[in-house]
Amino acid sequence: MRVVLPHDLTKEEVRARMRKHSDEIGGFFPPGLAKVTTDWPHEDRMSITAVVMGQMIPGGVEVRESDVVIEMDLPLLFGVMKGPLEAAVRKEGGRLLAP
Repeated sequence: MRVVLPHDLTKEEVRARMRKHSDEIGGFFPPGLAKVTTDWPHEDRMSITAVVMGQMIPGGVEVRESDVVIEMDLPLLFGVMKGPLEAAVRKEGGRLLAP
């Protein structure tokens, strides 16, 4: 799954906002459904690991000049929910860029 969120901020501001809100990513899922961990292996790349219903879903966020790309490797079990998941990530992902 790949979601692109456009922005008109500097990369530094995007990174700062994403670091500030990264603990909210678990809230993208219904309460108690997912355990989410994040890490910043590179200044423009945040890795995300979500464990949902016993399934590990690896992914990441890439900060670019004019957009942010969120990618998650959905297991086959969640493939049928790709459309609704993309819509939720697009909606909730915008909160990561909020001040």
